[in-house]
Amino acid sequence: MTSSIVSVRGLKKHFGRMEILHGLDFDIPPGRIYGLIGHNGAGKTTTLNAMLGLTSYEGSVQVLGEDPYKHRARLMKDVAFISDVASLPRFLKVRELFAMLDDIHPNFSAEKAGGFLDGTDVKPGALIANLSKGMLAQLHLAVVMAIDARLLVLDEPTLGLDITYRKRFYRRLLEDYMTADRTLLITTHQVDEIEFMLSDIMFIRDGNLVLHMPMEEVGQRYTQLVVNADRLEAAKALKPIFAETRFGQTVMVFDGADREALAAIGAAATPTLSDLFVALMSRDSGVN
Repeated sequence: MTSSIVSVRGLKKHFGRMEILHGLDFDIPPGRIYGLIGHNGAGKTTTLNAMLGLTSYEGSVQVLGEDPYKHRARLMKDVAFISDVASLPRFLKVRELFAMLDDIHPNFSAEKAGGFLDGTDVKPGALIANLSKGMLAQLHLAVVMAIDARLLVLDEPTLGLDITYRKRFYRRLLEDYMTADRTLLITTHQVDEIEFMLSDIMFIRDGNLVLHMPMEEVGQRYTQLVVNADRLEAAKALKPIFAETRFGQTVMVFDGADREALAAIGAAATPTLSDLFVALMSRDSGVN
């Protein structure tokens, strides 16, 4: 059995008297692409910071067999954390950024990064502050792909980019970077845009994990039903976990219900991740 890249047990975090994380338990195996999704303030960043050794915590966190808070410097050889494009230092030139990263991360290759920019409009002498959004996306991707890390953490990596560049970023990452030896953890608010590439999903709400499962199990467990008013009571009898009205029809989400029974009273399908997110994150289920 392959050991986990990340293993978390009973993870808690307090800020003063307020508990931000409430005893999280999860494992992340190698070769997987995880999406960590949650509203602002849900605990995503705190969870990432604990995994990266950037904050103290209660409980047990093991990353590549190490305690990240005690052995962060040792871990950084095989772990990389890349935030959004806005985090790129605008006062540097491209070649200066690569030189700095070469000094900071032992597995960053300035030569590889430069190679990824061959044929683009991003030149080594260009000032990052003068780059367009598209050029920033290309530079950001080159930085990410030039780091040979076993665990790559991307926190809102395409923030501020338009949809074209966001999709290109993720597809290139999937096609040219991911291998069976690398694990990728992504946080983003654009959940539908990364659904195609995810192997696993985690939803975090108010410091608790409310969903953690492989993507193939989502369709086996959850069903979305679109039902007309004349079948509404029959649908309610099957106990949906969420319901809302859209354009005169009611859309419901069910957990563990018989899909054949649902299909007999409406249009049944697997919910998209964004629809499932709304259903599981809503404090008001809409079910009366």
